[in-house]
Order: sequence, then structure tokens, then C-alpha cells
Amino acid sequence: MSSEGVDAESKVSGNQANIPARIRRELDIDDGDHLRWHLETDGSVRVEVVQQRAGTFAEFDGYTGEEATDVTNDHDAWGVDRE
Repeated sequence: MSSEGVDAESKVSGNQANIPARIRRELDIDDGDHLRWHLETDGSVRVEVVQQRAGTFAEFDGYTGEEATDVTNDHDAWGVDRE
């Protein structure tokens, strides 16, 4: 196997392989993202990055610590506008 034109390389360990940092940065791969593997007819592998930037908590600002809270009353309602 020739190393000509190789952008990065990683080693398989326990059926897992790390994605090199340079590739992660270039493709903006982050925790929670999914990789879809496609085996091409010529034997090459194509990987599609499915970014998980949207979801249940994507728009949730969270607790900044600036307000006093009462966990008994506020726990389940935090971040929900009450009418």
C-alpha cells in the first residue's frame, strides 16, 4: 500500500479507529455526530458526516447561575415559559 496522497492515517484497535484531529477539524466533526459508511463498487470507502447540531436541546440556553432557583418547583419547568 502506497502512502502517496494520504491525508491522515489511524490504527484500528478493538474494532475502533480514531479520526485524526486534522480530519475532524477540517470536516467539523464533533461528539455526537454520526458517520455513514458507503462501500463503493471499486472497493473504496466513502464516509458521510451527519452532524447532530439540532435536537431536543439545540435551542436551550441552559442555566446561567444568575437566578436563584427552588429545585422543588423549578426543576421540571426550567427553560419553559409559564403562562
